[in-house]
Amino acid sequence: MDSFGGRALAAVLFDLDGTLVDSTAAVVRSWARWAQEEGVDPRALNGSHGRPAAEIAASVLPAGRVTAAVARIEAIELADTGGVAPLPGAVAALVALPDGRAAVATSCTRPLAAARIGAAGLAAPRVVVTVDDVTRGKPAPDPFLLAAERLGVDPTRCLVVEDAPAGLAGARAAGCATLAVTTTHGPDELEADVVVATLADVVLAATGAGVEVRLA
Repeated sequence: MDSFGGRALAAVLFDLDGTLVDSTAAVVRSWARWAQEEGVDPRALNGSHGRPAAEIAASVLPAGRVTAAVARIEAIELADTGGVAPLPGAVAALVALPDGRAAVATSCTRPLAAARIGAAGLAAPRVVVTVDDVTRGKPAPDPFLLAAERLGVDPTRCLVVEDAPAGLAGARAAGCATLAVTTTHGPDELEADVVVATLADVVLAATGAGVEVRLA
């Protein structure tokens, strides 16, 4: 696929929720419960997908309530993984890429990422970067820069697979190529080099030189 500016790709950095796993129902249930408990209008959470929980809480609550509120949403989400499942193409994409060629970079905390990966039955790559590992989460580039560093590759030779505008903004800021899936947002909302419906629409393959990507 020549839509990535002709760059030779060394690795793929996957977002988690909405990209590898379908956690939408659990996320909606959890945040609706949290909003009710916190007295927050659920409409204030619109457009928050892909952002760290602490950033979302800070945007709708007084500063003094944020720490406890973040702990509460974490507890709610950890307790609710009902219906979490792999998205089309996710299993094949991870199987196709060996350690050193793939990583996960997510706005989840480490416990929540582990819970959702486990609930979906996915075999996670060795490198999983969570919001616990960085000072700034998406849309900052930090998660992708750290994932590339831990893989030992140049971020400009990484392909980021994302479903949310915040994640794509972070990927562009990190200098990565971008592939968007339309699992949670329409194509008109996603600024990426290539936009597909799901990972089932592409084939990833590891080569001696890096990673090849082609349309299925």
